[in-house]
Amino acid sequence: NHAAGQCVQVSEDTAAILRGAEEISEMTNGALDISVYPLVAAWGFTTGSYQIPDAETIAELLPLVDYTQIDLDGQNVTLPDGMQIDLGAVAKGYTGDVIADLLREGGVTSALLNLGGNVHTIGTKQDGTPWKIAIANPFAPETNLLHLEIADAVVITSGNYERYFIGEDGNRYCHILDPATGRPPETDLRGVTVVSSDGTAADALSTALYVMGSQKALALWREQGG
Repeated sequence: NHAAGQCVQVSEDTAAILRGAEEISEMTNGALDISVYPLVAAWGFTTGSYQIPDAETIAELLPLVDYTQIDLDGQNVTLPDGMQIDLGAVAKGYTGDVIADLLREGGVTSALLNLGGNVHTIGTKQDGTPWKIAIANPFAPETNLLHLEIADAVVITSGNYERYFIGEDGNRYCHILDPATGRPPETDLRGVTVVSSDGTAADALSTALYVMGSQKALALWREQGG
């Protein structure tokens, strides 16, 4: 992020996360865009000093948001000067995948990993029954809407009901931004849960589908399957 347009060699893990994000960005026509970091910072979500950026600030930063300008060649990454990336929508899902793989390599056949909004399961419970994963009610997060019974799968949720602030105008602003507008998305969704075998993809998709809204999200799901 601070290389001023120069090429940087990154770890295999970072390169894998970037490739996974790029795939979901292309699949969702940019509803996921990891180059949104300058806007995330402008809203104060990186520091907790929340503020509503003025229209001029957003207009100035939006040209820096364009995942297609990220040049990834093996482990070499080049960003245009001024562009910064934010891996918050993918890194936790990837981390869960890596931990689960390490446990499997160590012979673990039954485990549940809770990374906060990201749940990874290995096999079933030790008695052979599926894991029961509760999904919070986004309208009353202290209660559960439903629970899923899963085995050897990942359950990842994104929404507007945990990380947000109330602006001086009385409106709620969540930490997920629409890359097209630089503002929290005007979506009909409160939360999106993705069930998958791939934590990186599920993490990225839960964010992208939330931005897209229910109709486009359902259309993508029908098109892609899984």
